[in-house]
Amino acid sequence: MSTTPPSNGPTRRQSPFVAFQHHDFRLLWFGQIVSQAGTQMTIVAISWQLYKLTNNPLSLGLIGLFRIIPLLLFSLGSGVLADSFDRRKLMLLSQTTSMTMAAVLAVATYFGLASPALIYAVILLSSTANTFDLPARQALIPSLVPREHLTNALSLNIIGWQIATIVGPTIGGLLLAWRGNADVIYAIDAISFGAVILSLLLMRTRHIVSTEQRKVSIGAALEGLRFVRGTPILFWTMALDFIATFFAGAMTLLPVFAQDILRVDEVGLGILYAAPSVGAVVTGMLMAWIGNVRNQGPIILWSVAAYGLCTAIFGVSTSFILSCVMLAGIGAADTISMVIRNTLRQTLTPDELRGRMVSVNQLFFAGGPQLGEVEAGVVARLLGASVAVWTGGVACILGVLLIGLGVPSLRRYQDPQA
Repeated sequence: MSTTPPSNGPTRRQSPFVAFQHHDFRLLWFGQIVSQAGTQMTIVAISWQLYKLTNNPLSLGLIGLFRIIPLLLFSLGSGVLADSFDRRKLMLLSQTTSMTMAAVLAVATYFGLASPALIYAVILLSSTANTFDLPARQALIPSLVPREHLTNALSLNIIGWQIATIVGPTIGGLLLAWRGNADVIYAIDAISFGAVILSLLLMRTRHIVSTEQRKVSIGAALEGLRFVRGTPILFWTMALDFIATFFAGAMTLLPVFAQDILRVDEVGLGILYAAPSVGAVVTGMLMAWIGNVRNQGPIILWSVAAYGLCTAIFGVSTSFILSCVMLAGIGAADTISMVIRNTLRQTLTPDELRGRMVSVNQLFFAGGPQLGEVEAGVVARLLGASVAVWTGGVACILGVLLIGLGVPSLRRYQDPQA
């Protein structure tokens, strides 16, 4: 017998900011915004600096290669640590490491010592820190808010990240245009990590791990793989994410589009980097207001297909305005998919496996973009940036079609609690 009362009128929507009622989530959210804004400034600056040093789109593709090496080496192990030790302390260690790397890059650039080799080394070490940070951070969030506020919290997380992705690249582009050098940007990034470090220190929540959970072993790492493999909905949403980000990653080639196709300066480049976040913030607010959605499987498939379509149109565009609109569409489609995927994964995974589930997911959703950057750089080198992007968008759409037709359980999946 259903315990749900009959509806006599329209459903009352929750506040889009309901998760901010919870002290520790609020602290982490604001700390992450400041830190992420600095990181996004650095992403723009590194791409700009490398392209200026090499004038070679392949050098931009190599960014993805150096980001994925730590992912392949340490991702599964990072999930075990996130399930075995205090997640807050793991984040403190990783954030401090990232702060140090940004400071090194700032000093090296100021003194004219920043070579491509040094930049790639910093990317490698920063990505190693992030590989350990992500499982701890994502697995921590469900302990900061109750289940009924989880979708809202994840939506607000994406909104915060996207706000930072608007502010960071825009300020980064302005600073590059003003100074003609990236040293100030890297220094600001180093300082910005202090915000998230402070928020972690002020948290009241502690991740308590039982003695039985403290099992750091290869078997413990493989347990996460077995869980994902034994939960088809999780596996196929991860596979879909990998296909989309591998084929339809346009962001790594934005410096090429800005300089050689759209003919805009550093400010225009910053706007291009920020455009996806404009669409993402608007969509994220809508998702936060709506809350849980029922037809999760079909919505994921349609949103990823829209992601590929916007990418393909961006690839053939020679208009700055149309390019910005398509990038905003990419951000909107990605946000819809991301909110639903993250909610689905967190609710289907028990707490003692969340870190390992995130570490497996990290191989898909972070591995896809990094390998995609290499693929985009190689294709751009051989056939041009435009071909690299529009063919990737088409490949993404075909991938969605194949998974949608071949995996009916995903196509029909509905949230039983919505």
